[in-house]
Amino acid sequence: MADRSYRSLRRALAVGCLLAVAGLPAGPPVAGSTDATGAAGPTILRVLQMNLCNSGRAGCYTGRSVSRAAEVISAEAPDLVTLNEICQDDVPALERVFETVHTGRTVVSAFQAAGDRPSGDDTRCRNGQSYGVGLLTHVATPDTPRAVYGGIHPTQDVADPEERAWLCVGVDGDLLACTTHLAATGYRVALAQCGHLLDTILPTISRNNGYGPMMLSGDLNLRAGGDPDVRSCAPPGYQRIDDGRLQHIMTTTDITSCCGRSVPMHGATDHPGLLATLRIERSRPAPLPSTADRKG
Repeated sequence: MADRSYRSLRRALAVGCLLAVAGLPAGPPVAGSTDATGAAGPTILRVLQMNLCNSGRAGCYTGRSVSRAAEVISAEAPDLVTLNEICQDDVPALERVFETVHTGRTVVSAFQAAGDRPSGDDTRCRNGQSYGVGLLTHVATPDTPRAVYGGIHPTQDVADPEERAWLCVGVDGDLLACTTHLAATGYRVALAQCGHLLDTILPTISRNNGYGPMMLSGDLNLRAGGDPDVRSCAPPGYQRIDDGRLQHIMTTTDITSCCGRSVPMHGATDHPGLLATLRIERSRPAPLPSTADRKG
């Protein structure tokens, strides 16, 4: 099972991003700034998490969630968007909207399919497209070095044919930005997936590729104060913002998170959007990641 957790990693493309960073909601965009000594200054960015329930197979499907997501992206202009329960073609559809709010930047997207245990292939939406998780951001130039990492969690609910996936984008050779959609049919399985992702997968990628701050944004299917408690899967010192339910944005201690709020989806899906502002401290020069394909 552990070997299968990285079968999607072998298919990962060497893409990724230097996050272009917007200022606080009232301020102008800023890139990673430097002070008078030349030391790297903090990066401020806005992160939007959405679960679109767009497989066409679940009871929460409305056929309107991608359109509503486009409206939210246009209105909120986030710098980083994490997407759960989407079809593969939803990513380029929302990428086109993302481009309209970040003119002059190069938009970068990533997608990771969930596995399907019976077939050994991807889980499929009703329309036949691969189903999984995605990420959008924007970069300074088309030749900015970048890297994507993704795979299948080694622990799965064997009663559920869907094998839950994770996806990370290496940002500016420093930040590791990730998303996942954890098991909904077994809370203990979701807790194990969360713990392994935060304790093992992300630190391993960070250690092997020189990333510092790390961020996880997604529908974890765990609650703060629940049994089990989502907070028990996070390493000491992690900060967390949630939508009051199952979606969370977790960050390492070198990222300050604030201003989290829910964004109405007006019945287009069964989850609100979750928007937060992050301040990322950059106290060291960031090494550039390799653009070679990652092999599992």
